[in-house]
Amino acid sequence: MSLDADVADLWAAHEAGELDADAEHVHDVLHEFLGALESGEVRAAEPTGSGDGADGGRADAWEANEWVKQGILLVFATHGIDQYEYGGVTYNDVLPLQDTSDYGQRGSRNTPDGTVVRAGAHVGADCILMSPSFVNIGAHVGDGTLVDSCDTVGSCAQIGADVKLGANALIGGVLEPVEGTPVVVEDGVSLGAGCRVTSGFVVGENSVVGENTLLTPRIPVYDLVDDEVYYGELPANRRAFQRYVESSVSDEDLIPGSAYKPAVVATSLEAETLEATEREEVLRE
Repeated sequence: MSLDADVADLWAAHEAGELDADAEHVHDVLHEFLGALESGEVRAAEPTGSGDGADGGRADAWEANEWVKQGILLVFATHGIDQYEYGGVTYNDVLPLQDTSDYGQRGSRNTPDGTVVRAGAHVGADCILMSPSFVNIGAHVGDGTLVDSCDTVGSCAQIGADVKLGANALIGGVLEPVEGTPVVVEDGVSLGAGCRVTSGFVVGENSVVGENTLLTPRIPVYDLVDDEVYYGELPANRRAFQRYVESSVSDEDLIPGSAYKPAVVATSLEAETLEATEREEVLRE
């Protein structure tokens, strides 16, 4: 049987209350599953190919692989809490942290102290993880990506290749519901310091996002290129930044003066913006 079929069978048994959490077969399947996540062979979400982001339009559509998220939930359901050591500190979790000893062989770096990568996360080649940073189970970090200091890459978040995550960026995660699409940051994106991307938002490839911008489906993206308002996505090849626009929710009786709500404004990329966000290749030599 295939790995996805094996995980689906375990999930069905778990849902029926018939799963033997201590069975050797169960742990063999789940450890194979974690290895497939770490190698990048399987992912929690994948593009459907229906978008045309490379041509400057909407970001590619993405869909969750439910069986992958079911597999991650099964890991938690079938492993008890044990004590482990990391950096001289005792911590308690269901699995030890990922073994990162092979990072150097593929040109990736994780600096001391406090670059934490959980089991079941994928970190590609030529990546840089600055401390402190955290990459959660099921996350996928593509080749050549920078995860800067104080960054969090949440469970099942999908980060593309050659991405820059500015310092103190938060990439939200999602395990439940299993059909929910994780946050996606496509190839070539540059997120400014302090950005937050949550609730299944998709950041289209090659976009540049200004610092402290909040990207979530509840906040409208006013795209001045297409003259459209998008929710839950930033189209590819955009420069985006946070702004506040007048709100009609309140009036003088509720809030004195005008009330404002957050919004994101997206414009076309300019040469100066691209030059300012170019990768420094010397860092990867």
